[in-house]
Amino acid sequence: MSYLEVIKYLDSFVNYEKKPDELYLESLKLERVEGFLRVIGHPQQSFKSVHVAGTKGKGSVCAFTAYILREAGYKVGLFTSPHLTDVRERIRVLRPQDPNSKPVVEDFEGMIPKKDFTDLVTRLRPRIDKYCEISQYGPLTFFEIYTILAFEYFKEQKVDFAVLETGMGGRLDATNVVKPVICGITSISYDHTNKLGNTLAEIATEKAGIIKGEAVTVISAPQEEEVIKVLRKKCEESGAVLYEINKDIKFELISLNIDHQEFNIRGSLGRFNNLKIKLLGSHQLFNATLAVSLVAGIFMNSREHFKGGVFKKGLQNTCWPARFEIVSHDPLIILDGAHNVASARVLKETLKRTFPDKKVTLVLGISRDKDVLGITRELFPLAQRLILTCADNSRAARPADILSTGKEFLTDQKAEITRSVLEALKIVRSNPGRDILVLVAGSLFVVGEARGIVKNLPAAG
Repeated sequence: MSYLEVIKYLDSFVNYEKKPDELYLESLKLERVEGFLRVIGHPQQSFKSVHVAGTKGKGSVCAFTAYILREAGYKVGLFTSPHLTDVRERIRVLRPQDPNSKPVVEDFEGMIPKKDFTDLVTRLRPRIDKYCEISQYGPLTFFEIYTILAFEYFKEQKVDFAVLETGMGGRLDATNVVKPVICGITSISYDHTNKLGNTLAEIATEKAGIIKGEAVTVISAPQEEEVIKVLRKKCEESGAVLYEINKDIKFELISLNIDHQEFNIRGSLGRFNNLKIKLLGSHQLFNATLAVSLVAGIFMNSREHFKGGVFKKGLQNTCWPARFEIVSHDPLIILDGAHNVASARVLKETLKRTFPDKKVTLVLGISRDKDVLGITRELFPLAQRLILTCADNSRAARPADILSTGKEFLTDQKAEITRSVLEALKIVRSNPGRDILVLVAGSLFVVGEARGIVKNLPAAG
């Protein structure tokens, strides 16, 4: 198979990232994934797993964690979703670097090479096809196959740790076949309510499903009261030890500028001073604190102790695109994959704090299964100019529908309707205006397209 044939083959499987489906939970069967992993020899048992679930910040936490572990000298697998522009972003291996050499700074360092990806799928396809024909639980899904590919690749690359982001939920997520050495729970809020439940407690129950029947350490971000009750109960039932940020673990911000945030952490798992991250926003401080705590928690009963520089270098070298990312300075363009109400609110606060004097041109596209009303309520009032668009994706809401849903939140601005992200960005570049900040947000699909386009657009003017 060629690389393009491999992509076409994988795209032929049911993909719930692009296909909203109210029967999502009913369609998931861990037995289906476990059955195929048994066929290929349980590759997920060949490495130690760090498992992260939650609503927002999962990818950032996973990236921070992986880079810290790599800095400590480990070979680390990193599995995240969705991708921005290339499906291979989902499967990465970070290898220890020579401490005397200049750090590698790449958008998606360690991404599985096309040849390795093609060879892997070509080898597994006969088994996948046969299994899908005979499985009593139905054929594998797009996400399940990518999870399996990641496990097999990590086994072949002999990684020490794999940092795994759940796709959606947790209890029935394909990644939940692992037995993690530690679990992280990021902030839980309303998202995918048609799939995971209509209350925070229901959503939290699905996310807490990664906390399984053996004793394990769990680190949680600050949560709403009804969420933390679910997590505490689950940990008690499972014999897990729970550490809560803002209770057992705390951080303090030292300084903030356009390039980085500096902060300290103290608490039950140790003290870590003068840490720096390039990702902006107070939410990223919580994410970084969670990642530091995950690594500290892994080794708290071990003879292996790391110097503070491991945590500092790991955090400082973390690259995680499209999270309040500045991709152009003329005009100033910021990308942020805020795709639910809580993330949109955090984005609004970060923007006001970081660029209080800038006029905002908002390029907004939202997936139709998201809370369009809530997201427009948070983001519409930010904009002096509003350009509505849509990703090249079946899940994308029509720009006219976004406008109709959020029209009550418009102030004096008139919304411009575009048919594509490219059209929206061309409009921005043709007439950027003075003292303007362009914010592209609302969907990772939109942000991913925008990121690829900006690099190829001609200079403004």
